[in-house]
Amino acid sequence: MKKISYLFAAMMFAAIGTGFAPVTSGIAHADEAADKAKQPTVRAEMGKPLSEIQDLLEKKQFPQASEKIDALSKFENKTPYELFVINRMRAVIASGTSNTDQLAVAFDGMINSDFLKDNEKLRLIEGLAGTYFNEKKYDSSIVWAKRFLEKNSDNASMHNLLSRAYYLKGDYASAIVELKNIIASDQAAKRAPTEETLRLLGSSYQQTKDMVGYSALLEMMIEYHPTKEYWGDLLYRVEHKAGFSDRLRLDLYRLMLATNNMEDPGQYVEMAELALQAGLPTEAKAVVDAGYASNLLGANKDAAKQKQLRDRVNKQAADDVKSLDAGESAAKNAKTGVGLVNIGYNYVVNGQFEKGITFIEQGIAKGGLKSPDEAKLHLGLAYLKSGNRDKAADVFKTIEATDGTADIARLWLKFQPLEATAAK
Repeated sequence: MKKISYLFAAMMFAAIGTGFAPVTSGIAHADEAADKAKQPTVRAEMGKPLSEIQDLLEKKQFPQASEKIDALSKFENKTPYELFVINRMRAVIASGTSNTDQLAVAFDGMINSDFLKDNEKLRLIEGLAGTYFNEKKYDSSIVWAKRFLEKNSDNASMHNLLSRAYYLKGDYASAIVELKNIIASDQAAKRAPTEETLRLLGSSYQQTKDMVGYSALLEMMIEYHPTKEYWGDLLYRVEHKAGFSDRLRLDLYRLMLATNNMEDPGQYVEMAELALQAGLPTEAKAVVDAGYASNLLGANKDAAKQKQLRDRVNKQAADDVKSLDAGESAAKNAKTGVGLVNIGYNYVVNGQFEKGITFIEQGIAKGGLKSPDEAKLHLGLAYLKSGNRDKAADVFKTIEATDGTADIARLWLKFQPLEATAAK
């Protein structure tokens, strides 16, 4: 909000009026006096000094106008409208001299009168909240912002001002409450919270050392404003969360690769080796190819070793394609479903989604798995790769493990290719 200025005041008073209508006749009866007290008129004896003050205001002669107003204020038994006119003139002086506290007193008197419409009163309150904010007088800004919201609780602009005033004065707990309310309103209206609002909430969580809240905030970031950096921060926190199983490193790498967060040659090498150990040479080949495409493999001191890895994965991937169905019989006859799950995901990696999903489901149903939730994670991934997001969500919702499996599953549901997101 822009700072209150004389020009602002001139425009404001042009809208609500600065004139007055003097009364020249006496008041005969008490009832009539009561009615006239509510009318926008002033007594005849006040008409001349008010006209003089108005002339001084138009000439921006504020000290002289202020002196005359002080003298006029000594009149006894002023009517409500006379008080209103005096406050309005004091407001012009306060605005012209950048005296916000004096302006607040004048506005308060005007707002408490019967001579402004509700929308005009709101304009004054809004102006003061914004002026105090720009002057970095956040406590006063908060008081007037709350006063505005008491009359217009749905005003998004004032909620934003209030949350930022709390943050800038260092009241991070109150800022969090207000920002969460803003986000809840956005979500109820099915609109994306602004990145600025989310970043401010994230900073508030960091200031209060609420890392659980900050991680939840990052999940909103990747949902509404995904970037490589937000994904990287979130995945780092998943990996270092208490209880995370090292068994899930390949699955974590899959998300890192998808979100462009593979930034070291060693990450590509380790992911490829893990894929080979899992019996997925086709995936290992895709990883190595991505490493070469990013120029992180094949262009450093370990280029020779990386070429050997590339040759190895290329050969194993070619051999694997020729013998995909070689272990089907053994897997079907095994006592546990481990082999079926592994063969099924290998079919998925090679693009045979329907066949792969069938084998994984059969393996889960057969049982005897060391980590049933990990198998469900791979089944959900298979559905995602096949384009069936709803079915993937159904599978992911059944995962209950606290070793990182549920975290990875939840993040896959939020994932959208960053290029596609940027194009929207």
